[in-house]
Amino acid sequence: MLYVTNRDGSYTQTNSDGWDAENVVLEQAWEEIDSQLEQALKQVREGQLSPIGYYIIKNRMDVGILAAYMGKWQWQVKRHFRPSVFASLSTSMLTKYATLFNITIDELKKIA
Repeated sequence: MLYVTNRDGSYTQTNSDGWDAENVVLEQAWEEIDSQLEQALKQVREGQLSPIGYYIIKNRMDVGILAAYMGKWQWQVKRHFRPSVFASLSTSMLTKYATLFNITIDELKKIA
């Protein structure tokens, strides 16, 4: 239900069909996020991407936001996307990531 002005300029209620376009766009955006998640999960399983690359998408973040929350430079966070670098991260760094993503360290390390 929306309030609109009628011909005399007074407000009246009406039903809106205007949300259809917005709903389609929103649905397409969610489909794109799901596609990105599937691709990231595949890359993690194939050893091409660290789990951080998956969780950044799952939490709808970008490198700038994640770096700011982590107190790191963007280039440092990007390095953590490499599986070899991720494998060498300290427990305290993994804890920071896990806390930020609201998961356990085990969940961060082992994506199903």
